[in-house]
Amino acid sequence: MSLIEVLVPDIGNFDSVDVIEVHIKAGDTIAKEDSLITVESDKASMDIPSSHAGTVKEVKIKVGDKVAKGTLMLLVEAEAVESAPAAPTKETPAESAPPAPIAAPTPVSMPAPTIATGNSDITCQLVVLGSGPGGYTAAFRAADLGLQVVLIERYSTLGGVCLNVGCIPSKALLHTAKVITEAEETAHHGVSFGQANIDLDQLRNWKSNDVVGKLTGGLSAMAKQRGVTVVQGIGKFTSPNQIAVTSAEGKITTIGFANAIIAAGSQATKLPGAPDDERIMDSTGALALADIPKRMLV
Repeated sequence: MSLIEVLVPDIGNFDSVDVIEVHIKAGDTIAKEDSLITVESDKASMDIPSSHAGTVKEVKIKVGDKVAKGTLMLLVEAEAVESAPAAPTKETPAESAPPAPIAAPTPVSMPAPTIATGNSDITCQLVVLGSGPGGYTAAFRAADLGLQVVLIERYSTLGGVCLNVGCIPSKALLHTAKVITEAEETAHHGVSFGQANIDLDQLRNWKSNDVVGKLTGGLSAMAKQRGVTVVQGIGKFTSPNQIAVTSAEGKITTIGFANAIIAAGSQATKLPGAPDDERIMDSTGALALADIPKRMLV
């Protein structure tokens, strides 16, 4: 029996990521491609599969650890090779009748998924509609398992609402607001700062480029690394095994597929009867305010 070190593979354009879940423990028997841990970096989460099969002898990481490419995750005892059958003994029954042949079971034919290839510009085994945290995670995992994957996204960057106009930019601005509040509260400790001067243009540039841009760019690099084909546009199913994607320029790309995952997410609805007024906005509009309002009703 030999012990094998199972390391973290290339995880894309990240220096390190946080371990948020460990799926195995010492003594577990794992197969190749079984999920070992789940890692996350600012909502970009993914499962790390096993590169070897065998019995887990020791787990080297825990929830909360930071890992990077090459980090030792666990030690695995490789599966033993089946030993050759023992040679028959010399003493065999003199007149033993040969066993009756066993009829081989009739194989059950399962219908294979049909891929529309006739008039399709692209064919794949799996198409994923929507590149939010649900969509890109499913696409990356399927690609890791060897499937040909196409990821469809209507906007120019991956990540969906969460990474582009939701959780991540909101947290970035909340962090800035927290810094301002903490600076004001230090006056009680005897340390006073001047009035905060907020440059909205610079703040938006930091939010869009340094925070959001880094994460969405990382997702694009991870998609390219895994061989996931990204098609930009709005998808519309034209048959049970084909979807047409219309780009912003009006170009239509048809994709034939065997299986599909719909991860299109949701969007804010407008209040019935509400007037068309620029002061009434959803969360996306609030993140793009041109000035700081004195009053706001949420």
